[in-house]
Amino acid sequence: MAQGPHQLHDIGTSVADKAVLFDVDGVLVDSYPAYRRIWSRWATQRNLDPDLVWSHTHGRRPVDTIAVVAPQLDAEAEYRLVRDIMADEGDAFPVYPDAAAVLRLLTGRRWGVVTSGRAPTVLHRLLVGGLPNPPVLVDSGHVRLGKPDPEGYLRAARLLHLPASDCLVIEDAPAGIEAARAAGMTVIAVRTTHPDDELAGAHHRVDTLGDTIPLITDWLDRAHP
Repeated sequence: MAQGPHQLHDIGTSVADKAVLFDVDGVLVDSYPAYRRIWSRWATQRNLDPDLVWSHTHGRRPVDTIAVVAPQLDAEAEYRLVRDIMADEGDAFPVYPDAAAVLRLLTGRRWGVVTSGRAPTVLHRLLVGGLPNPPVLVDSGHVRLGKPDPEGYLRAARLLHLPASDCLVIEDAPAGIEAARAAGMTVIAVRTTHPDDELAGAHHRVDTLGDTIPLITDWLDRAHP
């Protein structure tokens, strides 16, 4: 497979043999308000309950959400409509204030993102937010099954040439936590989009992305005494 911005670059022999994987929306990018508006607008246009639709969006690919809440509709066609609505939001997708500091921790180490979004959109939002391109990016087009299936996280581990047990995941949604746990990875959940009781499947739970810093540092230190 050809190398690209979402494929593994040459990371050399000096890089630590553990990795940190991030979800994007709700973890690196504060997309909650914009996506709530987008899905509410789509639901209203299709005479669906916006709250019900919203409850099925977190951590899932849009086509999977549409297939669940409106199985009578053409999911791919409806996703194009959702993307048209999304375009109206412009750049209303800021990165979290602590994202740059967290990623600086991983300079010279292996890391990547596993997202239910699409690579061009994700890379644009990271660029606008001043964040680096991830060495590995697994998006919705790289998997047959989206979260909560573990396929995306397992693919990222393979691209990083690591066993799943050597990957730490930062997630915000129950579906993502379930996917990472099913892959056999350690999970830190941030309470940016869900209440604590919905994040019970994670190994650790914190309030903000910045709060993951000591946990990531400790995990890496314990992995490499």
